[in-house]
Amino acid sequence: MSSVASSSTASPISNTDHEESQYLNLIKLVIETGAPRPDRTGTGTYSIFAPPPLRFSLANNIFPLLTTKRTFLRGIIAELLWFIHGSTDSALLSAQGVKIWDGNGSKEFLEKRGLGHRREGDLGPVYGFQWRHFGAKYTDCDGDYEGQGVDQLAECIRKIKEDPTDRRIILSAWNPADIPLMALPPCHMLCQFYVHLPPSDSPASKPRLSCLMYQRSADLGLGIPFNIASYALLTHMVAHVTGTDPHELIIQLGDAHVYKDHVDALNVQLGRVPRAFPKLRFKREIGAIDEFVLEDVLVEGYDPYPSIAMKMSV
Repeated sequence: MSSVASSSTASPISNTDHEESQYLNLIKLVIETGAPRPDRTGTGTYSIFAPPPLRFSLANNIFPLLTTKRTFLRGIIAELLWFIHGSTDSALLSAQGVKIWDGNGSKEFLEKRGLGHRREGDLGPVYGFQWRHFGAKYTDCDGDYEGQGVDQLAECIRKIKEDPTDRRIILSAWNPADIPLMALPPCHMLCQFYVHLPPSDSPASKPRLSCLMYQRSADLGLGIPFNIASYALLTHMVAHVTGTDPHELIIQLGDAHVYKDHVDALNVQLGRVPRAFPKLRFKREIGAIDEFVLEDVLVEGYDPYPSIAMKMSV
């Protein structure tokens, strides 16, 4: 087990009733008890496996955007819209000032993955391709895949509307046949939607929508704040277009890890007391998932602590 000393000061986590404390307590647990492990990037991590799930209420327009450091909201929204549109070209995000995929889309990285024949930015059949075109034959990020493969996202939305008790309302990014073609295999790999039907004696109330997401590899410092907000936003969006009320996001992690070079920064974050989560609303009524644009997403009352710099391991 690890015993990590740090020059940064972390006080005990306060406000334990706040849902953000689940995340902070998990970081503390991993730093204090996680096993040192080598990793693909060569940075080194402290890791535990399959911690208890993180649960976040989405009721009453709550948006679990972490407050103990400022989170890159515009990047979260832009990346999710990029997934929804089935895009696999990181240059489209980079042009919007969202550089989170630049390292994995660089020519050097693609060559290391045996994908040097691709142009820079072509990530292969990653998340969005699997969400919208599962099973289609991937050529490159500039291809037109309209009508090809299984549109899992559209199927989920159809089932929520037409067959809400279906136990197969599942969106999977994990396609073993396509893994060798991807610059980076999916970390958040599967989610399942669940519709809570109103009680029979209250037929006027709306169904509620929950989402359970499984993530095989969880970078607690940089990745998980993004992932929590992204799947919360996706659930809010799907609820909006299906006439349901967002209810809860549950996240189950596999390998939950802290990169060794993030420990000092995370100890600073652990010394902060969570503030109230903001609220989320949409600027206009939207009928289809593909119609959302960046400007539609309005986050109100976000009052975070300052951002904390952490290096992304590629």
